Amino acid sequence: MKKKILIAEDDKAITEVVKLILDNEGYEVFTADQGKTIYKILEVHNPDIILLDIWLYGEDGSQLAKHIRSKPKTKHIPIILMSANNETEKITKEVSADDFLLKPFDIDDLLKIVRKYVG
Repeated sequence: MKKKILIAEDDKAITEVVKLILDNEGYEVFTADQGKTIYKILEVHNPDIILLDIWLYGEDGSQLAKHIRSKPKTKHIPIILMSANNETEKITKEVSADDFLLKPFDIDDLLKIVRKYVG
């Protein structure tokens, strides 16, 4: 069974590139660019990992991460924060996310972190 990945990112170019890379690696990929879509995907598809941008069309990704962590059904899902913000590591710890990717990141870094959590 394919591992499922949710990409929560509002930059369409980044979303498309990351989706293409992960599709080619054999993952089942879902994308969202806002909170309500994220919650719908979590409910319906129960992804194995979430790649979450810190800012989504004015929504605070760190608050979304906290909300995901607060729910029994989703608290176990690894959350990887993605941002160019130099405070990303600090924010990752504050919201109990599992890891982070600093933008811009390369393909090897992306695949390494995904494989670390879902194989």
